[in-house]
Amino acid sequence: MSTPTPSKNTNAFFAQAAISFGVALLTMVVAVLYLPVDPWIRAFLGLGTMYLTTSAFTLAKCVRDSQENQYVVSRLDQARVDKILAEHDPFRAVS
Repeated sequence: MSTPTPSKNTNAFFAQAAISFGVALLTMVVAVLYLPVDPWIRAFLGLGTMYLTTSAFTLAKCVRDSQENQYVVSRLDQARVDKILAEHDPFRAVS
């Protein structure tokens, strides 16, 4: 049994994700700035955009931390099984 290795993101995927995030955030900020409404509504939408952005980063960090934790736990479990199998002697007499 081998443990699954964590998948690594390519540079192209990272660049695509970063560019996509930048474009989405920029278009939202421009839309809020040029929206023909009162300043307090514009401020409310801007604050909502900032909150959504920081929440997205926090969620991504939590998901990443959870995946890393599961990977470490599975590696520790596999190491324990490997140790038990290495120490097992099927020909030893049971006493």
